[in-house]
Amino acid sequence: MGKITYTVEERQQMNRAMRISLFVGFFMLILKCYAFFLTGSSAILSDSAESIVHVFAVGFAAFSMWLSHKPADENHTYGHDRITFFSAGFEGALIILAAIFILYQSIQKIFHGFELEHLDAGMLFICVATILNGGLGLYLITQGKRFHSIVLEADGKHILTDCVTSLGVLLALLLSRVTGWIYFDPLIALLIGLNILWTGLKLMHHAFHGLMDRSDATFDQHIRDLLNKAAKKYAVRYHNLRHRNAGNRLMIEVHLQFPNEYSIAQAHELATHIEHEMESCFEKPTECVTHLEPIDGHDEIHRRLLGHEG
Repeated sequence: MGKITYTVEERQQMNRAMRISLFVGFFMLILKCYAFFLTGSSAILSDSAESIVHVFAVGFAAFSMWLSHKPADENHTYGHDRITFFSAGFEGALIILAAIFILYQSIQKIFHGFELEHLDAGMLFICVATILNGGLGLYLITQGKRFHSIVLEADGKHILTDCVTSLGVLLALLLSRVTGWIYFDPLIALLIGLNILWTGLKLMHHAFHGLMDRSDATFDQHIRDLLNKAAKKYAVRYHNLRHRNAGNRLMIEVHLQFPNEYSIAQAHELATHIEHEMESCFEKPTECVTHLEPIDGHDEIHRRLLGHEG
């Protein structure tokens, strides 16, 4: 049978993942800032800026996850799930701000000059950060897919972007160390900034369409296939299908049409069966709501009421 919400244990595991992300984020920030002060590298500065974004974003994401799991109340009758899309958009906006800062700093150093020091130590610190970020990003994405959490997946993708950034930093430091041409550092930092900018734009794009309830054609067809099967099984019809991804839940609304000889009690019982069967077909918490209507005379009733209203 499908579930309407997450269990207490599932929520605890999701919150634990966010706490781990926040703890590792703080550690990465300290590590990268020290490496920047040690080397003066633009590439390491870009990596540090993204870690600052990560800490703020994870803090907001942790709050969003807590809020999204609160039950519906009189002021939020549909629950608080949609804060997850806002959280992803907020993280995307912070990433874009970090990218702009990185691009500005890189261009400044190209035109005004700079110095690099202690490159070996800097590379060691960034190497440690890359390994930790890679493991954390994969862990968060895995947990996000397991619990169908937009917040965890967005955080994991951001951290993997941070990991790619760190690899770029290592390349910049290595090339500067081997060739002696220090301008590899700001040039690669420019490329890193552009990559971060692209990631932020994608996150905001996804969040925007989530908030605007953009329909997923594949998901829509899957629901219609299930309804067609149920309609054939129970000899009913359906129309006026609507659905949305609310963040932590899938919400499905549909009008079911029953033969006139069915009593309200019989139609309600069949509708409840259909609702439960629909909900059981999705791993993500799903809420299916049906509206009962008669088959015979349905169109005439609507035409008469609409004509009267006109």
